Amino acid sequence: MKTSQLRARYWRIIFFFGGVTLGFIFWEIFLPRIGLKGWSRSSRSRRYTLIAGQFRTLAIKMGGLMIKVGQFLSARLDVLPPEITDELAGLQDEVPAENFAAIRAQAETELGAPLNEKFLWVDETPLAAASLGQVHRARLHPTEASLQGFNEVVFKVQRPHIEQIVDVDLAALRRVGGWLQKYKPISDRADVRSLVEEFANTTREEIDYLAEGRNAETFNTNFKDNPHVHVPKVVWNISTRRVLTLENVFAIKLGDYEAITAAGIERADVARLLLDTYMQQIFEDGFFHADPHPGNLFVTPLEGIRLDGKRDWKLTFIDFGMVGRMPDGLRSGLREAVVAIGTQDAARLVQSYKTLGVLLPGADLKLIEMAGAQLFDRFWGKSMSELRKIDHAEMMKFGLQFRELMYNMPFQLPQNLLMLGRTVAILSGMCTGLHPDFNLWTSIAPYATKLVTDEGGSNWQTWLDEAGKIFQVLIGLPGRTDRVLTVLERGDLNVQTPQLNRQVMYLEGTLNRLFGGIIFTAMLIGGAILFSSNELYGKVLMSASALPLVWALFFARGHRPWR
Repeated sequence: MKTSQLRARYWRIIFFFGGVTLGFIFWEIFLPRIGLKGWSRSSRSRRYTLIAGQFRTLAIKMGGLMIKVGQFLSARLDVLPPEITDELAGLQDEVPAENFAAIRAQAETELGAPLNEKFLWVDETPLAAASLGQVHRARLHPTEASLQGFNEVVFKVQRPHIEQIVDVDLAALRRVGGWLQKYKPISDRADVRSLVEEFANTTREEIDYLAEGRNAETFNTNFKDNPHVHVPKVVWNISTRRVLTLENVFAIKLGDYEAITAAGIERADVARLLLDTYMQQIFEDGFFHADPHPGNLFVTPLEGIRLDGKRDWKLTFIDFGMVGRMPDGLRSGLREAVVAIGTQDAARLVQSYKTLGVLLPGADLKLIEMAGAQLFDRFWGKSMSELRKIDHAEMMKFGLQFRELMYNMPFQLPQNLLMLGRTVAILSGMCTGLHPDFNLWTSIAPYATKLVTDEGGSNWQTWLDEAGKIFQVLIGLPGRTDRVLTVLERGDLNVQTPQLNRQVMYLEGTLNRLFGGIIFTAMLIGGAILFSSNELYGKVLMSASALPLVWALFFARGHRPWR
């Protein structure tokens, strides 16, 4: 691929994200500061749709890593507004196919032989065109078919020049990540540069098809005892680093909701099995499929009928280029979080945050625990559709009660949670799409109960552990009480009122901006009056009026830090 083409690709990505960044600064930061927050809010839906549409067009034309970014965004049904997810839906199916002549040349170079020597038949029409490779159906020669136990296969071939394209896209993403790192609310909570490098490493692993084949075999071994989960077998003697031949397992895509229902399969059952498989992958196997978008998961109808009278089926996973592995510390923290959520234990949830390393230094643990307890009391047990229908006034009440926590947002994103966070985010969106009333809480609760039983060995051991924790608190209580009384006697008790302080700071900033605005107006009008009699002085005064305006907009904020 020509250097000029790669350079043009780089700058096209930079200009797009640069425009989005400037637009965000103007609409979400500048306009609210000059009193036009309502205008920003009223135009937000239209702007989201426009930006998502522009990104969709860019991703389809450019391919490469841009498609993967779009896939992630389109799957965030549980968080992102529908203007974005709807616009990006189906992006995987819109990737333009590579010319088969180029695919054939790439495959034959890798395999060291013409395709007709390796396959009895090859379909030149692609079965799937992905961002990094392309998939075609084929049929094995009888001798090979008898050896493998099947004759229908698919072979996956990397797109020509994809390694060069990936390098350019990553260079552009590094530049954009550098911009984001300069934005304090983001840099306080994540090392964006490290996250981009982690993404780069996983992407390079994804274009190594031999590694993908080994991952598929590991996944198959982990689920060998589960008849409801299926993984394609690898044909190793027709596979290389850039060509991978697999058993053909294509069926109903997980995102084709109408087809799943038409096949007599309950979508709620699919959502439950999908969650169960990921609970096993994350907490038991420590090895998980990290790219679970609808194009990589199928529902395969079977001929039989289950004991409950429903149509039999299995969940089929493909594309193991992107997998995650769970370090012991991360798995331990996540187990704590699942148990805490399943048992509605706010204190244990805070402990899991500490184990995972997601809290910023100085975080108010008691306040976070109180907020967690309130969340359990108000929202535990509600489905996603019920959560979306919660009265806005109730959410505002919760926000006001914990406004200090909302302002500070004392959370960060450690590097080892990036891939898992992305996977869980997509998984949550897929479960919600399959079944709008999918109840994450009740689905996690049985698994949490199992984890509690496993970790305690028995119920009495678990109760002894909890009693020990309470006993430790009781032992330290007299000492704490004595210290508080001593401080009271000295008259040194200092009660912090962060909410009041914040309001005072905000009022100070408002008065400063008002004062700056008055000075600006006076200088501008004065300059305009002088202009008719003394042009030089008038120009100087009008030009100088920009100084108090800039000060009022960007610096007259009292002492309130932007959180």
